[in-house]
Amino acid sequence: MMPFDQHIENGLQRGNIEVICGSMFSGKTEELIRRMRRAQIARQKVELFKPAVDARFHDSHIVSHDARSIVSTPVKSASQILLMLQDAAVVGIDEAQFFDDELVNVCNMLANRGIRVIVAGLDMDFKGIPFGPIPELMAVADHITKVHAICVKCGNIAQFSHRLSEKEQTVLLGEKDVYEPLCRGCFREINQNL
Repeated sequence: MMPFDQHIENGLQRGNIEVICGSMFSGKTEELIRRMRRAQIARQKVELFKPAVDARFHDSHIVSHDARSIVSTPVKSASQILLMLQDAAVVGIDEAQFFDDELVNVCNMLANRGIRVIVAGLDMDFKGIPFGPIPELMAVADHITKVHAICVKCGNIAQFSHRLSEKEQTVLLGEKDVYEPLCRGCFREINQNL
């Protein structure tokens, strides 16, 4: 069987969990949208969810930095996904780092029901520390795709989201005005005190 395609075995749909992770500006949401559109082309019923706290681009759409978008349902907690889910074969979840730890149980329940679950989110916060439920999701995932940005300082592969603001709270929504992607060397040079 090929990864990222719906698993069918003995006529039964097999669920799985796919995690797309990386830094800011690495293409996580773009890849999530691409996979969801492929499922739609295959005439599979899809549903997308995002945390209600993230309304940077649109209230009811998942929007990538390159302006691609797809309709989604904003939810306040991971458990709401189970309450709002209709009859989907494929479930997409964006900005997963903003969800509570219950997201891991929700994803496992959906996959165990035979649903393909595609989750995208930051794997590290602005200090380079594993972020939210993403590390635990990576541990239980069937497939993991780590995408990378390009370091704005030196042009190497970037895996860190450097915060330009002095604000210290872990969750701070923003774009290029608040974050920039950096490679390990440039991140360490700038953040020697972390």
